[in-house]
Amino acid sequence: MALRNIRHDEDEILRKQSKLVKVFDDRLKELADDMIETMNHAEGVGLAAVQVGILKQMIVIDIGEGPMVFVNPEILETEGSCDDYEGCLSVPGYSGVVERPEKLKMKYQDLEGNEHELETEGFLTRVICHETDHLKGILYTDKAKEMYTNEELKAKLDKENKKKEAK
Repeated sequence: MALRNIRHDEDEILRKQSKLVKVFDDRLKELADDMIETMNHAEGVGLAAVQVGILKQMIVIDIGEGPMVFVNPEILETEGSCDDYEGCLSVPGYSGVVERPEKLKMKYQDLEGNEHELETEGFLTRVICHETDHLKGILYTDKAKEMYTNEELKAKLDKENKKKEAK
C-alpha cells in the first residue's frame, strides 16, 4: 500500500469524467488499498479515484463501519432532501451547506466485478452522493448554498451551541 497525492480544486483532472472500470485485476485492488490508506491518513470519510489522479469510476468510503469500495457506482433512485455541511479532501480548509437526498438506491460492482444493489440513508447517502459527483467532474462547491472557511464554520457552530445551551 502507498499514500497517493490528493489533487486539489485547481487541478483540471477533478473536472473530467471518470471512465467505467472494465478490468478487475490486482492493480485495481492495489488502487483501492492505496485510496483507503490515503483517505484514512487524510482523516476523510470518502475518496474518489479521480481525487488521486486516476480517471476510473471507483470510490472508497469509511464512515466508521469499515472501508467500503464501490466500482462503477450508479445511483438509481433518491428520496427526500436535506441540507447539511460538507467538506472535501480536494478543497481543504472550507466547508459548505449542500442539499442532498436523505435516501438512495444504487448499484455498483465490487473489486471482483460482481454486481450489487444497496439502499442507504443518512450520512452514508450524503457521502455516496458527494463521491459519485466527483466521478462526473462535479465538486461540492458547485452545489453549495453557503461556503465557510473551517474557522468561520467552527465559530458559527460554537455560537449556535451557546444559544441552545442558554435556553
